[in-house]
Amino acid sequence: MGGIINPNETLTRCSISRSCSAFILFSILYNFLELYFLQDLFSGFSGSPVLLSYNTSSSILNAVVSKCKILHGRYFATPWLCSPHLQTLFLNYFGRPPPLKYTKQLFSTADGETIALDWLSTSHVSGDVASEDESVPIVVVIPGLTSDSSSQYIKHLAYHTAKRGWKVVICNHRGFGGVSITSGFSYNAGWTEDIRAVVNYLHKEKSMAPLFVVGTSIGANILVKYLGEDGENIPVAGAVAVCSPWDLLIGDRYIRRRRVQKIYDKAIAFGLQDYAKLHQSHFSRNANWEGIEKSFTVRDFDDHATRVVAKYESVDTFYRRCSSSTYVQSVSVPLLCISALDDPICTTEAIPWDECKANKNIVLATVKHGGHLAFFEGITASHLWWVRAVNEFLGVLHSSNYMHVQEKVKTAEDGMVAELNNDQLTMWKKHM
Repeated sequence: MGGIINPNETLTRCSISRSCSAFILFSILYNFLELYFLQDLFSGFSGSPVLLSYNTSSSILNAVVSKCKILHGRYFATPWLCSPHLQTLFLNYFGRPPPLKYTKQLFSTADGETIALDWLSTSHVSGDVASEDESVPIVVVIPGLTSDSSSQYIKHLAYHTAKRGWKVVICNHRGFGGVSITSGFSYNAGWTEDIRAVVNYLHKEKSMAPLFVVGTSIGANILVKYLGEDGENIPVAGAVAVCSPWDLLIGDRYIRRRRVQKIYDKAIAFGLQDYAKLHQSHFSRNANWEGIEKSFTVRDFDDHATRVVAKYESVDTFYRRCSSSTYVQSVSVPLLCISALDDPICTTEAIPWDECKANKNIVLATVKHGGHLAFFEGITASHLWWVRAVNEFLGVLHSSNYMHVQEKVKTAEDGMVAELNNDQLTMWKKHM
């Protein structure tokens, strides 16, 4: 005999089944997006502390960083952007940058390239009359890969830096900022010649103004490599590196490891392809255009374009020689490095913790959350935490006695000014 089916029991079982399926789906999505809303909720949205790594005898820490309230406070992430991926995607597709308008200057390099320098000053953002004070600090900004002065996060930085009374100039990469590539060479993650030429030019033309440099993402890698290459012999008063990849080999392996990172890998590769299409004549002549069109990863593009143009024998050779981590020990100017521990693009595995701690000029600030170049804060997500941290650090450094000053020695023979590093200066004094 057949049993009698209770319709209420059937409905209950279906309801339980749907609830279980919804819970499983939610759990998968929660973990895939690396959400931390529940953790924040249970902690009362108390935020996360800023962890500082430094050399215990660092004068920069004691005289500058110790006075930075933001670096000694907590980062409160925007509650509805409770994921490194939501933070990063929101920055790129929305960002909410303040309105601004740059003044463009075209700068020519020694090899015939045209660099777009986009300037922003207090008068651009406040409507006040431009200051004629030649000692007003200048902040030079190096954008990230496939980014330029129009990028959301760059506008945030430029606006808030100019609003505090300083001048900002975005040193766009070759082929960005509305200009064509006019030489046979495009930029890459280790190309420091352009920032060196621009900084030297500004130092010569505006010698009364302290020069600070801020690098973001790949721009941070270029910045640290430049600082390490030039050591003491550099006209930079201080610098900040934000979300640097540090070691390109490790970064390459990381971005191809997990499914979610592979999404970023393809997105960046498509951005690089768009850049190549803007300058197709250049890449058709100097690289493998057919390979560029078929590139689905950053490594593919670097193999068919970047390493070929830069004349590296292999992609790994390019990554190894252009990684800034090997130059950390030679940095001789005050340098603040900011990274998020949940950065979905630049892994913490690449951070040279020990090398940073060994250098008295470097302070490394890491935050548990923030994504890549995002760090949105406030319920409306209208501000970026790292922008406030950068401006506070540079402001305190500027008012201190610890800005780096390039040594200048006037020779007795012809009266010309020669710029020497510390070792050269010591040798020069011995012969006097």
